[in-house]
Amino acid sequence: MRFSIVPFLLLAIPLAEIAMFVVVGSQIGVFPTLGLVLVTAIAGSILLRIQGFGVVRRIQETMNEGGVPGRDLVHGMMIMVAGVLLLTPGFITDTLGFLLFVPAIRDAGWKFLRSRIVILGGPASAGGRHANPHGRDTGPQTIDLSADDYSESGDENSPWRKPDRE
Repeated sequence: MRFSIVPFLLLAIPLAEIAMFVVVGSQIGVFPTLGLVLVTAIAGSILLRIQGFGVVRRIQETMNEGGVPGRDLVHGMMIMVAGVLLLTPGFITDTLGFLLFVPAIRDAGWKFLRSRIVILGGPASAGGRHANPHGRDTGPQTIDLSADDYSESGDENSPWRKPDRE
C-alpha cells in the first residue's frame, strides 16, 4: 500500500502554523501577530490582482498571435495558489505564497513541470483550415441559406439528385 502525503500534510501544516503563532505571539504579542496576519492577507490580495491581470494579458497576447500559452497558464495557476496561500492565516503558508509571487521561482516551477506535461496544439492554420486575421482557427465555414434559396423539388439536371429519380 502506497503512502499518501496528502493526509500527512493536512495534519502537519495546521500544527506547524499553530506552533508558529505561539512562537511569534510570545515574542511580539497577540495583537501585533493578528495585525501581521491581516497585513499579509491584504498584501496577498493586492499582489494577486496586479500579477493576475498581467498574466491574463500575456495569455491573451500569446493566443492572439496563434501560440500556445503553456508557460503563462502555469504561471497563472501558481499565482492563484499563491493568493490562496496568502489569504490562509499563517506564517508558513504566507512565506510559501510570497515565494510563488517571485517570477524566478515560478520559472523554476515551469521548468520542472515542462518536462512532465504534454501541451497539445499547434499553429492555428495547420491542416488547411480557414484562419482569421488573428491566427485563430475558425473551423469550417458555414453557408446560411434563406428560404428562397432552398427547395424540395430540385433541378432535374442537378448532379446532386437522387439516383432513383430519373
